[in-house]
Formats: sequence, C-alpha cells, structure tokens
Amino acid sequence: MASARVPLDVTLREATQRKLRRFSNLRGKPVAAGEFWDIVAITAADEKQELAYRQQLSKKLKRKELPLGVQYHVFVDPAGAKIGNGGSTLCALRCLEKLYGDKWNSFTILLIHSGGYSQRLPSASALGKIFTALPLGNPIYQMLELKLAMYVDFPPHMNPGILVTCADDIELYSIGEFEYIKFDKPGFTALAHPSSVKVGTTHGVFVLDPLNSLKHRDLEYRCCHRFLHKPSIEEMHQFNAVCRPGNFCQQEFASGDTAYLQLDSEYVYTDSVFYMDHKSAKKLLAFYEEIGTLNCEIDAYGDFLQALGPGATIEYTRNTSNVTKEESELVHMRQRIFHLLKGTSLNVVVLNNSKFYHIGTTEEYLFHFTSESSLKSELGFQSIAFSILPDIPECSCKASCIIQSILDLRCSVAPGSIVEYSRLGPNVFVGENCFISNSYIITKAVVPAYSFVCSLSLKVNGHLAYSTMAFGVQDNLKNNVKTLLDVKLLQFFGVSFLSCLDIWNLKITEELFSGNKTHMSLWTARIFPVCSSLSESVITSLKMLDAIKNNSPFSLNSYKLFSIEEMLAYKDVEDMIAYREQIFLEISINKKQSDLEIP
Repeated sequence: MASARVPLDVTLREATQRKLRRFSNLRGKPVAAGEFWDIVAITAADEKQELAYRQQLSKKLKRKELPLGVQYHVFVDPAGAKIGNGGSTLCALRCLEKLYGDKWNSFTILLIHSGGYSQRLPSASALGKIFTALPLGNPIYQMLELKLAMYVDFPPHMNPGILVTCADDIELYSIGEFEYIKFDKPGFTALAHPSSVKVGTTHGVFVLDPLNSLKHRDLEYRCCHRFLHKPSIEEMHQFNAVCRPGNFCQQEFASGDTAYLQLDSEYVYTDSVFYMDHKSAKKLLAFYEEIGTLNCEIDAYGDFLQALGPGATIEYTRNTSNVTKEESELVHMRQRIFHLLKGTSLNVVVLNNSKFYHIGTTEEYLFHFTSESSLKSELGFQSIAFSILPDIPECSCKASCIIQSILDLRCSVAPGSIVEYSRLGPNVFVGENCFISNSYIITKAVVPAYSFVCSLSLKVNGHLAYSTMAFGVQDNLKNNVKTLLDVKLLQFFGVSFLSCLDIWNLKITEELFSGNKTHMSLWTARIFPVCSSLSESVITSLKMLDAIKNNSPFSLNSYKLFSIEEMLAYKDVEDMIAYREQIFLEISINKKQSDLEIP
C-alpha cells in the first residue's frame, strides 16, 4: 500500500530545519570555493548606519558567528536625496566595480537592502533591521544569519550575478529531495509564492505564461509575460494574473502570515527576492555611471521588474500615486530604465510550497515571537533564547520571549511580551504585549501592558548619556502633521498628544519638534529625557508612561529632551554594542558554570 502523503506544513518545517542545520555547520569555518556566497553586501542609509553595521559585522566575525572566507561589505547610499532600494542597488554595483574591477563578473553576490530607520520597529533603528535579534540559535541568530541560512542552497547553483533581498522579510520553501533552485538563465530570475488576491495588492504580482502540465509541482520554472507592482484586484484580473483552481482544486498551498489561502479560492503569484545575471548588472551600472547623481527614489521591484518580460508597457512609469515629490524627474528616470531594460527576460521560479513573512513592524514581531504562529513552529523559535531567568509560566496561546537577557528570579514578564538585550532586577513587572530592548531596570518598576521601551546610548558634547524611547506598541510614529494646530491629531499611547503635553508640563511650540517643521510627528517630538545613567533613563521614561496611564502630572521641564530622530543622530554605537557584549559574556560564564555543576 502506498504511504500517505506528508502534509505540506510538515515538509516545509523539515526543509527549513535542514537549512538551519546546514548553515549552523558553516558558522565560524572557512567555506570552500563555490560552496557559499563570494560576497555578502549590506546597504546602509548614511555614514552613521554604515559605521554601526561595520562594527557589528566585525564582532560577528571575531566570534565566528558567520562563515569565513567570504567578503562582507557595507555600502552606504550617497548623501543627499533618498534614492530607494533601486538607487541603493545601483550604488552597490558601483561600489563593487570600484573594489573588484572586472573580477566581480565571476562572483555570486547577496545584496541585502537594510537602509532606512525602521520607524515601524524602532528597536531596529539604532543598529539596523538586519541586526535585529531572533529567539533562535546559540549564539543567537539575527536577521543576517537567518537570511544566510534560508538561502544556503542557492550559491552552488547560481551563475555569476546578484541576488537582491530586503532585511525584514523571510522566505521559507520546500522542494523535492533531489531538486534545487537554479539561477542560471540570462536576465532576471525571481522567486514566486502563491498568495491570495488581497495580498497581491501590496506586493509585486507575476503574469505567468500558461502552465503546460495539469498538475502543480512544488518547484516550477516559468516564463513571465509581465510584472505588476502593487496592482488593484481589477488590474490583476485584467492582465490575467489571477489563477483559478479549476483542475487544480486539490492542490495544497502553504499560506504565509498575511492571509490564509483557501484551497478553492483564486490566487496570484507574488514576489520576494530576485536575481540578475552579471550582464544585466553591468547594463544597470553603465546607466548609473551615465546619469551621475540620482535625485529621486527608485524601487528595485517596481522600477526594474516592471520593465521586464515581453508584455511590459511604459504606462506604469507615469503612475505617481504613491509619490509625494520629484514626480517629473521620477517619471523621466522610470522611462529611461524602461527603455534600458525592455526586452530583458524575466524568469520565475514558482515555489508552490512556500511562505513569505514580513516582520518589519513591532506588532508582527510580537505576534511571531510569542503566539503559536506558523513561523515560530517552522523556524523553531524559543521562548527563552540564550538568557538567564526564572521559570516564567506560559499560557496555552501565548508565551513571553526572552532573548540574550538577564532577569532576576523575582521579576515577572507577562505572556505576549518580548525582552531583548536587557537586565531586569527584582520587583520589576512587565505587562502583556510589551517590547523591551537594550534596557536596564534595577529598581521597582511596572511596565504597563502594550508598552514599547527601548534605550539608546548617546554621545552628547563628548559625554556618554542615555535616553529611552517609550510609547505604545500601536502608536504610529510616522503619522505627521504640518502645523502646530494639527498636533491634536497625533496620538500617544491611545491619548491625544495635546493631553500628554499638558500632563508633562510641556508647551506646544515649534521647538518641541526636531527636523522638518512641516512634518511633525512622535518621531520628531522632543519628549524623551536625556539622563546620565541607563537605569535612570529607563525609569524616567516609565514615569512618563505612568503619568499618561494614570492622568497624573509628571513635569519634564527640568530635563534635556531629545526626539527619536535626535537620539539616532547622537547614538553611541560602541557603547550599545559593549552593553550587549557584557550581557553575552555574563550569560556565557553562567552557562559554563551550570554545565560544570551537572553531574
């Protein structure tokens, strides 16, 4: 009798764990030629971010947390206008040319876009999205290690060229035991994942040539007629991007976290990472050298991929509905890119048993790390990762998540909360659904439920100082207003920002905000005290929250106040890394002692 088919979620979990084991075996060891990437490059938004990335890479290599014999680089965007991930791609190509000349035409290269300041996940703002911690591995993985692990099978089956990815998403897939993904065709090759039509409106969508077979396989190589970037549902139907179950109604699909894909529903194939061969990369580099300076944002997906395939048309170049400035220059630049790439093929690797996860927001992190999410199961996320702490009770649906932290036996962390790179003393109570990062709370304290607390080391006038951002996990830091009269539209911890200012005894003036006075937001509000010690900083910011929760006055007039924007400008990367290193060493010593005590 034939054996029963293994459920797809099981095969996906097993394939993911195999990749993790393979990468774990490569950490800290020299890799053979062709076994791994020749170059891993990370993009940074500015020189401060570049410095932070270089220092963290150096620390990882010294601790042998990454494969050795690989060239790791950080490429910073030029100063001036924001250039988007497409502009960053062009800039990275120029950097490669300067570093390696013609040699890079024989390299396999992973390019990870990690510029920007992560306003939806501010704990990643100071040291970068690609260096955000995960409850996995020993030493713990950050997003960089996870990216390298998930793509560990790619380099041996890739022609010279560049794989482009972003720092805040995860792609999981399962294919046949003796199959592998090949990047060996000229032009561009993209991965595609089955998704609901609704998900397609926020992603890139492939219009694929018809499938010859009557049965879907886990791995399919398809040609793409054209690419649609964040299309409407009507557009997906109009351009024949929507697949209907029909004869394939028995096909099982994995489903990511964005929406459950019903077996009998319409679906589309959405994008994630893409590869371009060396010839295409050289064509883009020559274009960049010709234009000299970019003064508008270029999207690597919307502006490169939409130009590809035999069905590509120029109409998309004039769609500036999501653009706030530089419209005329953007349209001109898009049109030049269209004509440059027109006629280039777009090949698609369809992964029918795959999932795409985005974890670029605080709420996404809280969900995937503490609830019974599919991602937690597939990656083997731990509730306690490389930490010292008491036994914390778990409820059936949620757990807390502690990452590289030291907690006193008498402290308490409620389910649904994350604590990373922190020390919590006795008599500290963390409410549910909180995010605590880089903090030190040694005195008696209560962190209200749904709080976001993240401390930064600062260098102010040559002196070390500290400031702690504290707000609600659901607060929108990007929401901005243009006039002081509209400040009342901002919300802090579910309360009108005007009411908060009154409680803190702060006046509404332009001086209350840093940066552009026509884009005033919680990100630019000067409301966070600067203190001489880390513990004082955290406690003071918690008093701010407590005052809002209890509607009781707490004056901030006597403090020097920074906005989050200013904190990042004054951040002391060395001190923050040293603080994490101190916690790491203390946990390592504790674990060694515990191992010795075991008979």
